[in-house]
Amino acid sequence: MLQDDTLDDTAAPLVEHLAELRKRLLWSVVTFIVAMFAVYPFAMTVFNFLARPICKALAESGQNCLLQLISPQEGFFVAINISLFGALILSFPVIGFQLWRFVAPGLYRSEKNALLPFLIASPVMFMIGATFAYYVVLPMAFGFFLTFQQMGQETAGALAMGTDAVTSGVAAPGETPLPGIVFQGSAQEYLGLTMKFVLAFGLCFQLPVLLVLLGKAGIVSSRGLAAFRKYAIVGILVLAAVATPPDVMSQVILFAAVYPLYELSVVLIRMIEKKRKARLQAEGLWDEEDEDEA
Repeated sequence: MLQDDTLDDTAAPLVEHLAELRKRLLWSVVTFIVAMFAVYPFAMTVFNFLARPICKALAESGQNCLLQLISPQEGFFVAINISLFGALILSFPVIGFQLWRFVAPGLYRSEKNALLPFLIASPVMFMIGATFAYYVVLPMAFGFFLTFQQMGQETAGALAMGTDAVTSGVAAPGETPLPGIVFQGSAQEYLGLTMKFVLAFGLCFQLPVLLVLLGKAGIVSSRGLAAFRKYAIVGILVLAAVATPPDVMSQVILFAAVYPLYELSVVLIRMIEKKRKARLQAEGLWDEEDEDEA
């Protein structure tokens, strides 16, 4: 048992730690830059993929998918933002690996075995959250946003033909025509909104990874998280209000996705505690007073 809890390496001087940190940071930065240049030639392909939710919502409304470039340089900044976004996703596993290589020498083997599954689960949960945002949340959100359009047959016909003519709603003789309200979004604003959704859900899906890691380390307990539930609900609602656009629907969707993850974390931590209790009881190290204080 003692051999399993020995450090892999001997203690290194501070200068060596700083040199190692610089090396890991350099690898991370280089990986990010290389990934950014690798994504840039495919920026429009990535944009076309990210634009599918809004294009599908517009098609269901009988409209063409037309996103505007408000300024001459906006197309370039769209490509740059896509490159940065893609580089972050592509380089995330490498950056996580470099962080692991820096931290691992200072961990016991048992600590390594406990931490490694969480390093694997983190990018997996991020991708699950991002996928959920893209395929579920974005179509619902854009479908809801586009319901506030107002157009008559002439307006719909002009938009379907891809023209710039926007007419007011058709009114009977002697009545005031209704104003035409149609979506003519900026490509940059749409990209920013989409990336915000994807990143927000990807990061929020890290909640069970973080809580279970803290539970395995003994910092939090299932009983404590259960007692903290009402405060967690308020905290998740605040997080949803900050991380999503200022509309109730997006906030409700994020809350409905994140709160079950909180409850899942409580269940997983309770399972970990039961296994820990069984192991300590088998070794004769379990103290009932510690359980009462937990």
